[in-house]
Amino acid sequence: MKIIRGTDSIGDAPKNSALTIGNFDGVHRGHQDILKAARRTADKLGASLTVMTFDPHPAKILHPERAPGLLTPLPLKSYLLESCKVDTLIVIQDSIKLLNLSPKDFVDSFLMAHLAPKALVEGPNFTFGYGRSGTIQTLRELGTLRGFEVVEVPFTQIQFSDSPGPLNCSSSRVRDYLDKGRPAEAAKILSRPYRLLGRTIPGRGIGKTLGFPTANLGPLGQIIPAEGVYAGRVLVADTLEQICRGPAVRAAALSIGRAKTFVTEHPLLLEAHLLESNVEDLRDKYMAMDFIQWIRSQRRFESRQALIDQIGQDCRKAKEILSA
Repeated sequence: MKIIRGTDSIGDAPKNSALTIGNFDGVHRGHQDILKAARRTADKLGASLTVMTFDPHPAKILHPERAPGLLTPLPLKSYLLESCKVDTLIVIQDSIKLLNLSPKDFVDSFLMAHLAPKALVEGPNFTFGYGRSGTIQTLRELGTLRGFEVVEVPFTQIQFSDSPGPLNCSSSRVRDYLDKGRPAEAAKILSRPYRLLGRTIPGRGIGKTLGFPTANLGPLGQIIPAEGVYAGRVLVADTLEQICRGPAVRAAALSIGRAKTFVTEHPLLLEAHLLESNVEDLRDKYMAMDFIQWIRSQRRFESRQALIDQIGQDCRKAKEILSA
């Protein structure tokens, strides 16, 4: 997959492609259905498939106080898009000028001038142009005049056990489930476990003294799931690219919380205890945490032994979940 960064390099993008535009944060099932439709459209037209996305999210520029949390940093999002058979990825990094164009000017002076797409493939809630004033209907009207096809892909819906009817797949719904400590529901929308990326960082060493050594993660600005203990899987590697692309197969008990039992100050800690013997030195590595299932809330323990006993229970529970 070819990656083009910024509007200054837009001339390197292919013309006459099938194009889809969006944030694609999470690259969830709804995004995947749009990408599948875009791939089919490209093949039908004998064209390549181009995705245009934004880094950072446009809201981060226009309304930083309301910007949504990040699910997929650009390296992970790029890999996931490549997995969906995208030929070219355009990453708009300087979007303020584009965001202030009227819908007509966005189509005429940007899309048609630089890309001249044969087709645009979008979901029903697609908006573009100043104040998000352009809609899928606006795009369809402009496409009729400018000579490109518009393909509308319906919402992708999933039925959850606790909802009266099927729910639309959306990035905001994934964020909500993670905020509530419900990674299994988030995974149904994503089609994979939620993955937290970062580098291993020095910890306090308390886990080792308790008999449960942990690797501590310094995350890359993503949404952190709710505090608690989770069953999960871990991937450790030497590069960021490797932890984006590789499968996480090493069973672990994952902990997100503040060390209330032993310290008075409570920084948020992200820790992984690998459920295996003879773990190698994990210092100065990249690590991915895949969250599978919630085990319990965090709480303060009255004694060291009570904490040791609970961690032992957590590890047994995590093994049971992961072996199912």
